[in-house]
Amino acid sequence: MKQDMHPSAGGSAGPANGALRLALMWRDNPAAPDPASRYRTRLQPLTEALTQAGVMVEPVLYADEAADAVHDQLLRYDGVMVWVNPLADGQDRSRLDPMLRQVARSGVWVSADPGVIQTMGTKEVLFRTRSLSWDADTHLYETFEVFQRRFPSRLEAGRPRILKPQRGNDGQGVWKVELQHQTASRHPETPDRWSNTTMLVVQAAADDGIEAVPIPAFLERCRPYFSNVSCLIDQAFQPRVGEGMIRCYLSQDQVVGWSEQWPRRETAAAGRPALGMASAKTMHEPSAARFQRLRRMMAEAWLPSMLGILDLAPTALPAIWDADFLLGPPDAAGQDTYVLCEINVSSVLPFPDTAAGSIARTVSSCLKAARQARCESRPTA
Repeated sequence: MKQDMHPSAGGSAGPANGALRLALMWRDNPAAPDPASRYRTRLQPLTEALTQAGVMVEPVLYADEAADAVHDQLLRYDGVMVWVNPLADGQDRSRLDPMLRQVARSGVWVSADPGVIQTMGTKEVLFRTRSLSWDADTHLYETFEVFQRRFPSRLEAGRPRILKPQRGNDGQGVWKVELQHQTASRHPETPDRWSNTTMLVVQAAADDGIEAVPIPAFLERCRPYFSNVSCLIDQAFQPRVGEGMIRCYLSQDQVVGWSEQWPRRETAAAGRPALGMASAKTMHEPSAARFQRLRRMMAEAWLPSMLGILDLAPTALPAIWDADFLLGPPDAAGQDTYVLCEINVSSVLPFPDTAAGSIARTVSSCLKAARQARCESRPTA
């Protein structure tokens, strides 16, 4: 008997025949959805490409209070692609990720899978891949006590550092930190404690705001980042950040596009050093000539090495993800080097419209594999 493919149909076994079915999910009020949601507009090219690839696409709206109902709804699809930021409007993914893990265990393909997000979509990946040439003198502080003891000493070299929380987006919790003066003082009787007269200059990536803060006060400000078994990542500041950022978009292990992003104009106009990036991006096709050297480095060296370090198969990679690079110091031949700023996995949007076809092909392949696996796992009569 042919299975009813309508999303309101019951059953947790999932679709067994007919068109491949994909849910596109983002956070919204299921009872009163926003018809002007940016996701509907920005995902339209992907929706069209998926439809042309023979995939039936439907939106599914997520809210924490409706997590159980959304879980049951997702079991009626072959797969789901999720666009929910780690942090937004006071909300996180603490309810969403466990639900998606349950959905994935039922055989539904999930992109990005919460396990993959935890492995490569947090700032910890910068530390785990520090052996690669994209590194920027990266350190990890697992506890507040270790951070309190070690971080100030790294500032004594006189070079700014960048602090990043394990999870976040849009520059939230990211700080540029440097000593206000080249010398610093500690209390002689407590050499691990820094004097309140020693000031830091700190700059927030979220708004480029700059302030002077005593070392002990700033360290204490960072204490909440260590809650819920989290950590802080510490990297050397890249002086060429004012020249912008390059974003490499990938569908699993294939480069599918590029974007360029520059610092906020108001920051440059005010004469302040740039840190945060503007929201607007200039998109490019994967064949754009000036990115081909970076493309070869990514495809031939960095990506295979990263997969080995993280123990991930290419097929485990999300259907759309990106790696953000800043320009590092020129090498001996005068060519640009590239420093990995972060990897985005959980909510990559926007991406180049020209990438939609490649993403759709990846999705179709993953949905077919998921449906086949679910069919094979069903007990025979």
